[in-house]
Amino acid sequence: MNRFTHFELATTDLEKTANFYREVFGWQVDKWEGPVEYWLVTTGDHSTPGINGGLMHTGPEMTGTINTVEVEDIDAVLARTLANGAEVIMPKDAIPGVGYQAYIKDNCGIVVGIHQAYPEAGM
Repeated sequence: MNRFTHFELATTDLEKTANFYREVFGWQVDKWEGPVEYWLVTTGDHSTPGINGGLMHTGPEMTGTINTVEVEDIDAVLARTLANGAEVIMPKDAIPGVGYQAYIKDNCGIVVGIHQAYPEAGM
């Protein structure tokens, strides 16, 4: 089953956004040491229900919360996206050591992340 497994807060100001969620909700927000500017958000203990996420820097055209669905075959999902009247707004891109990520805008204008983990990433 394809489920939401991650959220992203798309923002034009990473530091300001990180500080807000640290102060308001007590979330842990740390800069990722990967090849792109990205911050990891831990919302609570891993033994309790909920999901963790990240902060990503975007332009003003794409801000807000973006939920990501974990899939087994990102290419097949992207093909079904197009066949069902949606558009791919950021094509599949490799995240070293993690997997593939793409973003779609569904047929009603909602932005959703699509993620396929690399098998060796253990996701």
